[in-house]
Amino acid sequence: PVNVALAIEVASIDHISEVNMEYTMTVFLHQSWRDDRLSYNHTNETLGLDSRFVDKLWLPDTFIVNAKSAWFHDVTVENKLIRLQPDGVILYSIRITSTVACDMDLSKYPMDEQECMLDLESCKG
Repeated sequence: PVNVALAIEVASIDHISEVNMEYTMTVFLHQSWRDDRLSYNHTNETLGLDSRFVDKLWLPDTFIVNAKSAWFHDVTVENKLIRLQPDGVILYSIRITSTVACDMDLSKYPMDEQECMLDLESCKG
């Protein structure tokens, strides 16, 4: 198994719908893992890789469990960032907008507070 570190950076909360029990948000999903086959020692510099290189890499199969819909941003180019460190650590970031289910308790409306989760898993998890 490959250990993958995950971090979510919330760019925006775009919409909240109490009627549909959902919210829409844009996030940067940052993932990193080590692939020793890609390590190098001719420089200590981190290499920025072209997003077309992604097709040649193993990528985690992370998905949003409670997503109703999700899409990657690709205007004007795919919003992906790939960096390779000398020790073989790959940093992979993508921008995603997703509409996510949230079971809201509106019994105290208009003084209610909601806690909406963003559940991430691996398909092989």
